[in-house]
Amino acid sequence: MDIKRIRKDFPILETGVIFLDSAATSLTPEQVVNAQNEYYHEFNANIARGVYEFSTIATERYEEAHGTIAKFLGAKDNEIIITKNSTESINQVAHSFPWGARKKIVTTLIEHHSNYLPWLRVAQIYGLEVVTVKPNEEGIFNLKDFEDAIDSNTALVAVNHVSNVLGTINTVDEIIEIAHRKGAKVIVDGAQAAPHIPVDLHKMDADFYVTSGHKMLGPTGTGVLYIKEELFNYLRPAVLGGGTITDVDIGEYKLVDNFERFEAGTPNIAGGLGLAAAAEYLMNLGMKNVLEHEKQLMIRMIEGLKSAGVKVFGPSDYERRVGVVSFEIEGMGPHRAAFLLSEMYNIAVRSGHHCAYPLLKHVIHRPEGTCRASLYIYNTEEEVEKFIGAIKEIRRSNG
Repeated sequence: MDIKRIRKDFPILETGVIFLDSAATSLTPEQVVNAQNEYYHEFNANIARGVYEFSTIATERYEEAHGTIAKFLGAKDNEIIITKNSTESINQVAHSFPWGARKKIVTTLIEHHSNYLPWLRVAQIYGLEVVTVKPNEEGIFNLKDFEDAIDSNTALVAVNHVSNVLGTINTVDEIIEIAHRKGAKVIVDGAQAAPHIPVDLHKMDADFYVTSGHKMLGPTGTGVLYIKEELFNYLRPAVLGGGTITDVDIGEYKLVDNFERFEAGTPNIAGGLGLAAAAEYLMNLGMKNVLEHEKQLMIRMIEGLKSAGVKVFGPSDYERRVGVVSFEIEGMGPHRAAFLLSEMYNIAVRSGHHCAYPLLKHVIHRPEGTCRASLYIYNTEEEVEKFIGAIKEIRRSNG
């Protein structure tokens, strides 16, 4: 990849910031901004609501956006729902799922709150049991623990593809195989995976998969919910309204037989077009190239931090992780370290609990939180070296 050319697509980098917080929200290239502006400037109209030119163009482009996103994720056009974010996507499944005789949900201790809290909520509503599987301190699971936890009473297994704290790439294919063998459905939180590693949902065979646009170069307020085609009639849409039906009569209605049944009301049309532009941008780069670029930067970052005497969390095997690097400077709280990196070096990192309290408390035993540096396509070797140098200076001054 031509990183110099890529960086020109992100004017915000001209401020001089070293942006290492893409796991929270990635930067947005001009191509994505332009796609949204084109909608407002050239065919600003609602979709599927009119036969005039603007509405027809908007409808066609919005439908095409589903196809582009589907191609990016290895899915069919009709399996893609455009949502507000991963959180909404997961909640859509949680409140649409036909909870019945099976009374157990299996999840893990390394989930983002978005893939943990909804299961606690529906458990309270429907009288379900939530069982959590615990990994080792590197965030790596023993698959036997899933064999033991998933049984004939398990309705759903909820697991992330990549940890937003540890960067661990989970063996979701094996977890899905175990769950399906025992008759359970699986939802995979791909918010930290889809932006950084190749994803092929048909090969993976997940029942549901979610990701967020704002973590993969797209607009904020956009996300994706993948529903395996044969499960469209399995879920009951949690929200109904305009666009979700083919007919309504007194006391009854008939749902439309495509993605629109899960996209009630007027959607974020411009955002959906922007999200498709982000997917197109990443496909043009090639996700294998994205992964390899981040891997090289990640290895240098971790080795540099370790040489500086800094504690690094996550897998020691670099093949098992992405460029999400949580770390701790001995004797310094995470917010203080992040503040110094920002104020003294113009380096942006995240500090705190990363919306993963159970992981911080029970897996890596850092209830006060960590600092987290996260890499993406626009980061450079020079930036990583400046980051390592800044950490060394901060550590010396704190010594």
